[in-house]
Amino acid sequence: MRNEGLGAWPARRARMTPHRVAIAYQGRNLTYGELSVRVLRLAHALRDMGIGRGDRVAYIGPNHPALAETLFASGVLGAMFVPLNTRLAAPELEAQLTDAEPRVLLRAPAFAETVAALRDRVGVRDYVAVDGATDTTASISYDALLERGAETLIDEPVSLDDVCMVQYTSGTTGRPKGVLLSHGNVTWNCYNMLVDVDVIADEVSLVSAPMFHTAALNQLFLPTFLKGGTSVLMPAFEPTRAFDLIAEHRVSWMFGVPTMFHSMSQSPRWVDADLSSLRILMCGGAPLPEALIRTYGERGLLLLQGYGMTESSPGALFLRAADSADKIGSAGTPCFFTDVKVVRTDGDDVDVGEPGEVVMRGPNVTSGYWRLPAETAAAFTDDWFHSGDVAVVDDEGYVTIVDRLKDMFISGGENVYPVEVEKHLHENPAVADCAVIGVPDERWGEIGRAIVVLRPGFTATAEVILAGLSGKVANFKIPKSVVFVDALPRTATGKLVRAQLRESYGERGGEAR
Repeated sequence: MRNEGLGAWPARRARMTPHRVAIAYQGRNLTYGELSVRVLRLAHALRDMGIGRGDRVAYIGPNHPALAETLFASGVLGAMFVPLNTRLAAPELEAQLTDAEPRVLLRAPAFAETVAALRDRVGVRDYVAVDGATDTTASISYDALLERGAETLIDEPVSLDDVCMVQYTSGTTGRPKGVLLSHGNVTWNCYNMLVDVDVIADEVSLVSAPMFHTAALNQLFLPTFLKGGTSVLMPAFEPTRAFDLIAEHRVSWMFGVPTMFHSMSQSPRWVDADLSSLRILMCGGAPLPEALIRTYGERGLLLLQGYGMTESSPGALFLRAADSADKIGSAGTPCFFTDVKVVRTDGDDVDVGEPGEVVMRGPNVTSGYWRLPAETAAAFTDDWFHSGDVAVVDDEGYVTIVDRLKDMFISGGENVYPVEVEKHLHENPAVADCAVIGVPDERWGEIGRAIVVLRPGFTATAEVILAGLSGKVANFKIPKSVVFVDALPRTATGKLVRAQLRESYGERGGEAR
């Protein structure tokens, strides 16, 4: 095969283990042999629709075999896969579709109405209905697309340097940024994962976090696929169903954000649930509370954690099992094929305990952003990528993330950028000035709090202020509380002094007031 990328993975796996189950989904099993045929048929169908090297193929929907098949089929053709966040509001999806310019969009039934509203404003040429009937938003069903595809070999040359996918992560200005991940980036990230975690050939992984995020897709599903294990796909996480699937399939590996693991531990099923098959529990996306680590420890389960970002595919640091007890709170040390250091503003390494910025390089680190040359250039010094996160290093080289240079905060594993939310708050005629900060929350890790200055002569309640954000940004970005103040602290040049805001209003979150 001349294809060195992910597009060749199904065929390579099928010639090794054709009868092993690759994907289990809602009572149906797909073997590697069956999956390989489906991917090839889909690739032929997409090529017949005009998809070729460099074209974008977008997908919006919950975890589903079609998502994985679309990723692989795009790779067969040298096209770029664009997974879209199902939690975004229509204007946010429109911005990403306008930016990526996919020629084809595959959508799940739940997004038919949203896609219909956007159809005349984005340049998508063909729409495909996954698990649903065709209508004005989709001219062909996914099953019909597979039926008309051929099964002959497509031997398109694809190198590890070719772009595999464009994964969007919002910029601090609110403009979406498409992270370019090459086939090599994703492959080397899998190698890092296989070095750090003892993944075995008969691994059974529960993929319950959304696969449009880099962690569930690149840290769990693809390493499992590479080893020939089985991925059990959940369309959406729900604790009771997760317990059922763990017991039914004898799940051995699971990834989740702290909110997911917290909800499992709070379930009435927690005490008596059969978790004996679980070997590996990985947590990411937000800081992992020590109390949650102890709760799982009482069940004999170890929560592994690390640090990464979409731009590193995502693994950069990992706290391995042997170090978890002694280094609680640390993100660990660099992954095997990735270099990570913490530096001062002049680029020199920090001393032990001195805060600095996390920078990284390696074959898993992105080459830049889609159609954003200035932002790409600004993100790199020589070949070191600047994360924008602040950390300290102890005397043994273990890195602990302590703050963010950017003002992003993480709520339930989702990144929230205050400037994006503030832009919409400013659209309210009653708002003279505003800021958004993250405040601690036991369930979500952090939630948003809006600090608002009202215009003279205007009145508004917290509920009215927050209701104005509905439909403009995703629900997880909408603050959960409001503080009304007379003025916001700003520098002489007009920049917000966010540190002062966090100090004054950053206590634990509560109800809007």
